[in-house]
Order: sequence, then C-alpha cells, then structure tokens
Amino acid sequence: MSDAAKALAEDLVIDITTIGVKSGEPRRIEIWFHRIGGKYYITGSPGARGWYANLLERPDFTIHFKESAQVDLAATARAVTDPAEKRAVFQAAVDERTRLAQFLADADIEDLVARSPLIEFEPAL
Repeated sequence: MSDAAKALAEDLVIDITTIGVKSGEPRRIEIWFHRIGGKYYITGSPGARGWYANLLERPDFTIHFKESAQVDLAATARAVTDPAEKRAVFQAAVDERTRLAQFLADADIEDLVARSPLIEFEPAL
C-alpha cells in the first residue's frame, strides 16, 4: 500500500491547498476529511466557506497528508448540492458510525443539508 493510500485509509486531519477565487493565489487550510460509503468528503458547519468557493471555481486542489504519512496528493472536487444526495451522505455517515457522525448527532441535519458545504473528492492515486 502506498503512503497516500495508507493516509487516505487512516488519517482524519489534512491540509488542502486551493486557488483563491479572487486572488488567484494558493490558499492552504487545515480541515477534516471523511470516508463515507467508500468515497471521500469534506464538509463544514453551515455558512459560507472560502475553501468551498475556491473549489467551486477551480475543482483541482492538493491534499497534504501530515499524520500517518508526509505526502501531497492531487485531487478533484465535486460539489454535492442536491439536497437528497447531501441528506443521504450525512445519513450514511451516521449509519457507518464515522467520525463525522459525532458532529451530526448534535446538529440539525436539515440545516446542514440546506446550508453546509459538501464536497466529494477524487484523489489521484
């Protein structure tokens, strides 16, 4: 198993580098990612997020693993905007007892569906 594959299977906290919509400059932030139903996701609390706006404009980004491996990996984002699909992802997180499920237990799922950013990403392995 490659270092990147190991990190995708084991890690929780990553950095991502997106390209700023307005500035055109690289923007790096720390964020959690989630494995749900065999796919990879990034989400956040309800509200506007710069990283989300950046990925909507330019879906190619870089993942920086820093827990089980020190490796960078290219990825492509797809915004999950359909309410039924978002609800299904959040429900699958609960059903699979993922780390995201702990956050969802105290959240209003319908508010998350309506206002939270949700990105599915495809790593370039």
